[in-house]
Order: sequence, then structure tokens, then C-alpha cells
Amino acid sequence: MKKKYNRSCGIGGQAVLEGVMMKHKDTYAVAVRKPDGTIAVDREEFRGVMHSSVLKRIPFVRGIFNFVDSMILGMRTLTWSVSFYEEDGEAEKSEKPSLFARLFGDKADDVAMGLTTAVSIVIAVAVFMILPYFISSLLSGYVRNASLTAIIEGLIRILIFVLYVVGISAMKDIHRLYQYHGAEHKCINCIERGRPLTVRNVMRSSRQHKRCGTSFLLFVMFVSVILFFFIRVEDPVYRVGLRILLIPVIAGISYEIIRLAGNSNFILVRILSAPGMWLQKLTTKEPDEDMVAVAIASVEAVFDWKAYLRDTYGYEVDDSGSGAESDAPEEKTGA
Repeated sequence: MKKKYNRSCGIGGQAVLEGVMMKHKDTYAVAVRKPDGTIAVDREEFRGVMHSSVLKRIPFVRGIFNFVDSMILGMRTLTWSVSFYEEDGEAEKSEKPSLFARLFGDKADDVAMGLTTAVSIVIAVAVFMILPYFISSLLSGYVRNASLTAIIEGLIRILIFVLYVVGISAMKDIHRLYQYHGAEHKCINCIERGRPLTVRNVMRSSRQHKRCGTSFLLFVMFVSVILFFFIRVEDPVYRVGLRILLIPVIAGISYEIIRLAGNSNFILVRILSAPGMWLQKLTTKEPDEDMVAVAIASVEAVFDWKAYLRDTYGYEVDDSGSGAESDAPEEKTGA
């Protein structure tokens, strides 16, 4: 049997309210456990911004557009999952034409999601990029060394991000979302480790994954520290502007690192991935079997995992889902 561990299967996803979204190439599916206990699956095409542009194939540039696409798709799928849990009063109210519906017609939902995404990005830039600069600038009267000030700013940025993650993970309402996040990772790890996608095998897989968005955001923090250390200007206004202008560069570099991490088991890559894997212990929780079943439904709507196991690992999986790797040792959780 062929062994090609740590080779990306090309699918990714995210947790939504009581469900999981999985995406493979230009197709995504959202599976949600409805209030009546059944699973609803929505499968759609998603091409994103600049889909046909050559820019989406250029290293260090493609990451910028992929990040924007993930934000847009994330809002779209989250909104769809929430619709199953709206109160009756809210559902009736939604039937009345809103201001957006009157102004933009059929494009109202797309405009609303676009504005929400834009506002989210602005808030994130303000909190994680601009705020650390202003906090570190307050220390300028005590710290005269510009290099040390840059390091302090970077440490403050990382600290704010970690505190944000810790604060969010402590919220009770987020716990189930993080369980579905764990189910998403477990499904992908199960496939990439060469195991048939069954509830039993998924439950035994790790809930941490090197291509996770949590790891990507942590790479963004680390890359920003390095860039802001070496690229400096004296004027305070230009400093703020520089931090905003370099965000696409930071996102592009971070995307290439996370992409490399998902396809390599080299020792240096494992070291770079370790902090993000540790942080995922907060942003993922162990799911139950019902949650895993939802995640599997999402995967199977967009990805032929049996063909992947045949092509990558060289064995067939029968209709029952059993295969040569079904009794493989349990994969340890962690980096």
C-alpha cells in the first residue's frame, strides 16, 4: 500500500451553527443538524472574487484573494445555518421587505454580506494591527530603542490575539461551535491519514490540523512582527498607513506558509506549525458522534474520498466503508 502522509486532500472548511461547511475546488456544501434531528445539506458553486484572473495562481498574491473569499463564504454559510434556528417572530419579520431588499432587490443578501465582511475586516485591522501600535507608542518615552519598541508592539499584538481566542473559547455558546470545528478537522485528518471516512475512524482522528484558520491567523501575527521590525518609517501617520498597506503582503506570506504546512512534514515546518496546533486546543473541542455524522455528510457532498484513498493509498473501499486502514492505530491528538 502506498503511504503519502501529510499530503493535502484539497478540502477545507469551517464550523457553522450546528453544522459544518466543506469546500473542494469550486464547490462547497453545508450540512446542518436541524431542530428536528435530521440533517440538511446545501451544495453550491462558489467562484469568489477574481476567479478567472491569473492573479489567483501567483504565489504570495493568491493568498490575499483566498482570504477574502473565505470571509465571504464563511458569512454566507453561517447565515444559512442560522436560518434553521430563527425564532418564529424573526422568520415572519424577515418576510417583510427590508431596506436592503428595497434598494438592491435580488442582490440585497450579497450586498449585506459584503458590508458585514468589510466591517469585520475593518474592526480586525483596528484591533490587531493599529491598537498594538498605539499601545506601544505610549512606551516611547521609556523605551528609546526603535527595535525594542517594534518587538514590544509585536508581542502586544500576539497577546491581544491570544487573549481574544481565550476569551471566545470561554463562552458557553461557542463550545458547540468549537465541537463542530473539531469534527471538521477530524474528518480531514481521517481522510489524509488514509482511513475510510466512518464515524468510528473520524472519532479516533486528531482534532488539530496544520491548515486550520487559527494557525493562519497566528502566522499573520508572527509575520507582521517580522515585517514591521524591518520595514519602518519615522512619521507616525505613515507608520499607521504602513501597517494597513502591508496587510495584503502579510496575508499573502501567511497563506503560503500555511499551504506549505499542509503538504509537508519537514521538521522546520512542524516547528513553525506547533504554536498554531497548541492554540487549536482552545478553538476545537471533541465532538460527539452525531456531530461527526453531520461533518461526514458535508464532506461526501463535495468530495469522493473513496477515489482519493484509491489514488493516494492504493486500496479500494467497499460499500460498507470498510478498508485496509479501518483498524489503524488511533491518531494522537496534538502537534
